[in-house]
Amino acid sequence: MPPVVSATITPARRIVGRLSVPGDKSISHRYAILAALAEGRSELSNYAPGADCRSTLACVGRLGADVRDTSAGSVTVLGRGLGRLRSADGPLDAGNSGTTIRLLSGVLAGHPFTSTLVGDESLSRRPMRRVMAPLAEMGASIEAVDGHAPLTIRGGRLHAIDFRPTTPSAQVKSAVLLAGLHADGTTRVVEPSATRDHTERALAEFGGRAVVDGLAVSVDGGQRLHAQALAIPGDFSSAAFWLVAAAMLPGSHVTIDDVGLNPTRVALLDVLRRFGAAVSAATTSTSAGEPRGTIIVEARDARAIEILPGEVPALIDELPAIAALAAGGTEVVVRGAAELRVKESDRIATLARGFRALGFEADEAADGFAIRGAARPSGGVADAHGDHRMAMAFAVAALAAERPSRIDGADAVAISYPGFFDILPRLVQ
Repeated sequence: MPPVVSATITPARRIVGRLSVPGDKSISHRYAILAALAEGRSELSNYAPGADCRSTLACVGRLGADVRDTSAGSVTVLGRGLGRLRSADGPLDAGNSGTTIRLLSGVLAGHPFTSTLVGDESLSRRPMRRVMAPLAEMGASIEAVDGHAPLTIRGGRLHAIDFRPTTPSAQVKSAVLLAGLHADGTTRVVEPSATRDHTERALAEFGGRAVVDGLAVSVDGGQRLHAQALAIPGDFSSAAFWLVAAAMLPGSHVTIDDVGLNPTRVALLDVLRRFGAAVSAATTSTSAGEPRGTIIVEARDARAIEILPGEVPALIDELPAIAALAAGGTEVVVRGAAELRVKESDRIATLARGFRALGFEADEAADGFAIRGAARPSGGVADAHGDHRMAMAFAVAALAAERPSRIDGADAVAISYPGFFDILPRLVQ
């Protein structure tokens, strides 16, 4: 079906339903890259369907891995082994995916050829020096345009480093660890605060080893990885929008099955409890080191929410959804989240403008925002500015409006959740 360029959101009394969400985006990226570095053919079921994860598959395919779609939602990747990828015949296009460009930078730094990584207009504005600096310290040569893509990487023999980033980033940590697999010695990353640990867990599943000691993660160079058959859990960050909608619309009740419950990803659940919702989460199984299970959220009372700087790293992808809690007639304040300025859009500015357009009061700060909702915001026209999470956040907030609203740029959901606007009306009552 053609992409949804704009979407009209009809006000809802409540949302009710039971559903599952697409495969986890963060895990899908990592499995595809590690499968390309492994020996043998890996099968990845419930692979994320969005454009970002397709960009990763396309890139590893052009680097010599044999990538094939099998049954619905599954892909196979025939890996070439660690350090054995081959030079692509042209630039590698990461599309809109920061995970693709940063993680592949770490991989390509350890290969003895020159590669160029490019992206779309949005990705080409995102900062890359934070990943370029440690890879250069390890011995790679990387050229960029004022710290932005395109990136030209001249890889080769790397040496291990002890890296202490000042800004917590799972992407940068993962890039350095992937480069460390190709380096002489033991590479260590010591984070200022914990970030998602999917790379560390995935390495173990592919037969490698990452040693975790508090905020420090170490990998030895030269590890051999082996192909695996792995099932990817549902994406918690996609589920976040349904969970927020259920929390803020009175009378709502939503159950999400087979969703990832990795402890580094589920901080939103405590935020929803603070907001006043009834929340339960039960782990039903653990597959490939990743816990998964069922989450149930029911609307109860609505309270003001403040997200403090120390909470931001664990909530960075869910902050747009959290902003929509203001549609419950309360206030949401976020501080210490300057990182939102350099995502797919300037998410602070885009959120403030979009929520104002929908009838909310919104104040923008250098490192955060405050959104205040009326008992029934007026509704209006909000522009997602090409950002998938903005489109979904505005759509959820618009459910509480007095009149129908329009979300422009709604087709951006194809980046992570192509079916979002098909599922939404099925839950509305």
